Amino acid sequence: MKIMQISLVALALTGCATTQQAQSLRNQLVGTWNFVVAEVTAPDGKKSYPFGKSPKGLLIFTSDGRFSQNHVGDVPRIASNNRLTGTPEEYGAIMRGSLSVFGTYTVDEEKKTVTYKIVSSSFPNWEGEAQTRTIDKLTADEFVNTNPNVAGGRGSASNFYRRVK
Repeated sequence: MKIMQISLVALALTGCATTQQAQSLRNQLVGTWNFVVAEVTAPDGKKSYPFGKSPKGLLIFTSDGRFSQNHVGDVPRIASNNRLTGTPEEYGAIMRGSLSVFGTYTVDEEKKTVTYKIVSSSFPNWEGEAQTRTIDKLTADEFVNTNPNVAGGRGSASNFYRRVK
C-alpha cells in the first residue's frame, strides 16, 4: 500500500513539473512582480545601484500583452508637502531615483527575450521606443532580466524581481 501511495505522489509531482516546463515564457511572466534591485555593470566591471540597494517597485505583465514598471529608490520628501512646488534639487533627486514605464510587450520564446513597446515613461525620451531585455532567469518565484545597453553607455543593467504572492 505504501509503495502505491509513494508512486502516486511521485507521478503527480512529475506531472506538475512537466506542466510548468511546458508553459511558455510569456505565460510564466504574467502576473505581478516586486522589484528587488537593479544592478548596473559598467564596461570596466564596476557595479552601481541606480535605485539604491533596497528600492521599491512593481513590474506587472497582463495576459493581454500590457506591462507597467515602477522603480523607486530612496527619494527625498518634498519639503513644501506639495508635489507641484518642489525645489530643483528635490525634483532632480526624484528624477534620478525613480522610473516609471508602461506599454505593451512581446516575448521571443527562442531568443528568451522580452521586448517593451513603450507608450510613455517618466523619462519622456523613451516614448515610442522598443526595448529588448534578455530573460536570464524565470522561475515561479523569481525573474531576472538584463538590458544590455543602458543609456549614456553606462553598461548593462540587470533587474531582479520576486513574484507577489
